[in-house]
Formats: sequence, C-alpha cells, structure tokens
Amino acid sequence: MRTVVSLAGVAAFSALMAPITSGQVPTKTLVAVWAHADDEAVVAPILARYAREGVRVHMIIATDGAQGAANTSVPRGPEIAKLRMEEARCSARALGVQPPILLGFPDGALGTYAADPAMLFRLTQRLQEELQRLRPDALITWGPDGGTGHPDHRIVNSLVSQLVRAGAPGVPQRLFYGSIPADGFRAMNPGRGAPPFLVPQANLFTAHIAFTPADLESARQSMSCHKTQYPQEAVERVIAAMRDGFKGELALTPMVPQAAVKDLFE
Repeated sequence: MRTVVSLAGVAAFSALMAPITSGQVPTKTLVAVWAHADDEAVVAPILARYAREGVRVHMIIATDGAQGAANTSVPRGPEIAKLRMEEARCSARALGVQPPILLGFPDGALGTYAADPAMLFRLTQRLQEELQRLRPDALITWGPDGGTGHPDHRIVNSLVSQLVRAGAPGVPQRLFYGSIPADGFRAMNPGRGAPPFLVPQANLFTAHIAFTPADLESARQSMSCHKTQYPQEAVERVIAAMRDGFKGELALTPMVPQAAVKDLFE
C-alpha cells in the first residue's frame, strides 16, 4: 500500500511545528465564559478592542437561553433557544471575535441539584475541556455576585474560579470579573436602581482596560443583536451610560488581587 502525502499538507505541518523565532510574537488568547448569550455586553468594548488588536477572543456560553424571552412574544423553550444562539453568533461577528462555543445546558436550571445532581460536574468537565483546548492566556467571567445576581451567573463564576484555583490543565490564574455599575442598572431599568450589595467596592477594581469609540460602536452593534432580550432604546441607554460613565476605560476586578494593570495580559 502506498501512502500519498500532499505538498500542502507537509507545508502546513512544518509551519505548525516550526519554532517561534525572535521576530515573532505569539498570538494571545482571551476567553470570556458566560451563562447566557447576552452576558458579554458587560465587557463588550474590551472584547472588541482585543479582537481588533489581533488577540484570539473566544466566548463560551453555558446555557441554551431557552428561558430568556424578555423582549419577544416567542414562547420560552426550544424556539427561543434557537433564536438566542443565532443572536450569540451575530454578537460575536459584531465584536470581531471567534464564533461562540455553545454548551447547551438548561437555562435557569444550573443549580437544580435535586433534579440532576450530576449537572454541575458535567458542566465543570465541559468548561475544563474547552479551556484546555483553547489554552487562554487570560479569562473573563462574572464576579461572585453574578452581576445581576442571577443564579446561573453565580454558578458559572464559581465553576470558572474553581478551575483556576484547582490549577486545571490549560486554565490560567489570570482571571478577571466583570460587573455592572449602578449607572448600568439604571440604564437597563430606569427607576429601579441597583439591587443591594451587587456592585464591588471601588478599591477592588485594579484592572483598567482602555477602549476606543470604535470599540464602543462594536459593543452597540453586538448588544443590538440580542433582539429577544433588549429593545433598541435600552441598548442606546446602556451604550450612552458606558460612554459617559466609563470614559474610554472599563474596570475589572481580578480573582487574585494584584497591583493596578492596564492590560489583561500584564
């Protein structure tokens, strides 16, 4: 039996195995892990910024979104889940990041231990497998408060933090938490204000990541993709709050306390 090897295949393999020379800079990888397909809005400008700069940016979305019908008459269930997955892909394109990794766990039910005691172990394993495959240099997810306090958000934070603390293969210690400022809550729901004790203390925000007006516009387009979740007027209020409140710099809290940084990869 003869084995035929194409020249293109040999060239591709050689390029993959070739050592990095002193003039080359390895591409960084940033992974954002979320519970739902619209959660990335909280840090969208900096996802757009890093993608624009050539970083490989990935989003992992844990749930199928089947319970999220905030701005649509489509009933909850498989039909809304299908729409939200398309919205996730639209958002990724708007931000210039890689296509989203959709794990498909049940929305609003990550903590239903009595009904499915093994679910959290399966989700932990799936997250670890994806992170080991992607081998990120830095991670972003919700903080322990879950941003809005949503139980699915809190559980995703807990599992990602668990993997970091355990030193899981491929998982870096450079983990940053996103959160929603009080002005953000007011922009999303005028008159309601922020729920109690969800906004971290100011001294915990030691990562201050700059973004440009173009990155903010990418964030607006990304948020506009989530038509089942946000009316367009809410999108415009949130983007205006980001523009006026953040002033071109988004603050994150690292899981491991550290000195002030201006770059997630420092």
